[in-house]
Amino acid sequence: MDLSYTPEEEDFRARLREWLAKVLPGLPPKPRPEDWPGRRAYDLGWQRTLYDAGYADVHWDASPTMRLIFLEETERAGAPYVGANFVGLLHAGPTIAAEGTEEQRARWLAPILRGDEVWCQGFSEPGAGSDLAALRTRAWRDGDDYVVSGSKIWTSHAEVADWCELLVRTDPEAPRHRGISWLAMPMAAPGITVRPLRTLAGSAEFAEVFLDEVRVPVANRVGAENDGWRVTMVTLSFERGTAFVGEVVACRRVLGDLARVAHANGTWDDPVLRRRLGRLNAEFRALWRLTQWNVSEAEGRGVPGVGGSVFKLRYSHARQELYDAAAAVLGPDALDLDRPWVLDRLSSLSYTIAAGTSQIQRNIVAERILGLPKGR
Repeated sequence: MDLSYTPEEEDFRARLREWLAKVLPGLPPKPRPEDWPGRRAYDLGWQRTLYDAGYADVHWDASPTMRLIFLEETERAGAPYVGANFVGLLHAGPTIAAEGTEEQRARWLAPILRGDEVWCQGFSEPGAGSDLAALRTRAWRDGDDYVVSGSKIWTSHAEVADWCELLVRTDPEAPRHRGISWLAMPMAAPGITVRPLRTLAGSAEFAEVFLDEVRVPVANRVGAENDGWRVTMVTLSFERGTAFVGEVVACRRVLGDLARVAHANGTWDDPVLRRRLGRLNAEFRALWRLTQWNVSEAEGRGVPGVGGSVFKLRYSHARQELYDAAAAVLGPDALDLDRPWVLDRLSSLSYTIAAGTSQIQRNIVAERILGLPKGR
């Protein structure tokens, strides 16, 4: 498998680097983490800047390799992350581009790319987290609408979202994987209550969402009725495929910074710590190569394959190990929330749960890659 870049791809990289070097110094300061209206405006402002420069559609109209280069270079340059718009850009948008009708693509893709609308993800439920197919939020047909009742939890950015990619059960009598539908729900619809959830770090990046007979047009269903599980697998393949590329680049940068701090404060003299950082360096280099392999596979398939689960499984644990190593380098300062890497260490605890738990990823790898039988 050829993991090298073509002249056209290297030219794209050079032009992107030049543009980032011109634009980034003029950006306003980032809002504080708890200022979600400010963060929404900042993130969407950056998205509009990308749109005006012709880079906004890289997430689904460009090739997977171009997308990889874009994420790698923007992270290396310290450009803003997609932030409040990550569900729209990295999950809902690519899913609609792959599975939506022409009318649906025309309605929703352009506002996401321009930075006009924010999406949230309504998948998990209080009684069906890791076991996503056990969801109980109901939707029944009433003329041209679905009437939706139930609740969702860990709904990313629900407090500032305009739309929600929502999984509902449309046939309670069908086998549980076959009675699910994927809907685009307007968050301004009557009957929706949003209650933000505060994280260990003190921020509120997701929420509980309660749905009391919310009406969603049937035209907002992506894919066929009761075919939502297959559509969801498309969504999750994007979530576990290239969505973490920028974070791998960031972790490699953090690792280099950790080594420099360790040299400065004397912790580098500990041979156990040196071996730990060396192993992490090898780990993230391997993860980067795995990312390139997954992208190469996606070039032929159109969507990321199950290799994304291998990546997500190992990356989640490697990220936690990286920030545990950072705590060892910082010593007592690892308890100071104002120090670099401390909040990142707290957020890393969620990575083995978010986007599919490690237990679920192991099942996917066992069944779909290794061909092992399903458990009963």
